[in-house]
Amino acid sequence: MVGTPKSTLLLGGCCIAAIAAVGSIFELSSGEPELGGLVTGIILSLSIPLAILLFYLAIQDAKANQ
Repeated sequence: MVGTPKSTLLLGGCCIAAIAAVGSIFELSSGEPELGGLVTGIILSLSIPLAILLFYLAIQDAKANQ
């Protein structure tokens, strides 16, 4: 299956958000996050729903363009 440019960008954004979430988890579990606990927690709390939303939108776009 070939994706559209829109779904490709959405999946790329999803990957970046997922990487940010995993990095934030590692930073918080290390004890002393470089950006501080509050900023890292905000990044984590925003990146998880964003990754889910972007993944969902990419799937919907791919289904619409089959």
